[in-house]
Amino acid sequence: MAGQPIGKLDHIGIAVNNLAVARAFWENTMGARFMYEWENPEAGYKLVELELAGLTVELLEPLGGNSFLRKFIDRHGEGMHHMTFALPDVKSKAAELKARGVRVVDEHEFSPTSYECFISPRSSHGVLIQLGSGYPTLANAAEWAKAPGKPQAE
Repeated sequence: MAGQPIGKLDHIGIAVNNLAVARAFWENTMGARFMYEWENPEAGYKLVELELAGLTVELLEPLGGNSFLRKFIDRHGEGMHHMTFALPDVKSKAAELKARGVRVVDEHEFSPTSYECFISPRSSHGVLIQLGSGYPTLANAAEWAKAPGKPQAE
């Protein structure tokens, strides 16, 4: 029996070696529109968010040789890294999924309204699935428009 959709697709994440080169392809060839860029040195990545006919594409470039993204690209090459779904109560959904035997990893609470976790590719046929709510997890969270230090759209 089919269940209800787990949430709404917020964005897809694509691991790339060079943001400028990948961004040029997505903008010039695919017709994507720049939304914003952001850097997270502590986590070892920088990103660019692009809008493409209602789909948000997140390009992720590793910062440094020890970044999880560098390890991903070295192992798998550039390409799809994850899919992120927005849902209102990620904590409850994570508990439900774990109770059903789904491998849920890397849970983080950023604030009372922002929580994320990942469904391991071991449970989801090779696809890393991020479940999230709020800023900064969701690429389309309204707070990105006013985030400190965030470059404005070009």
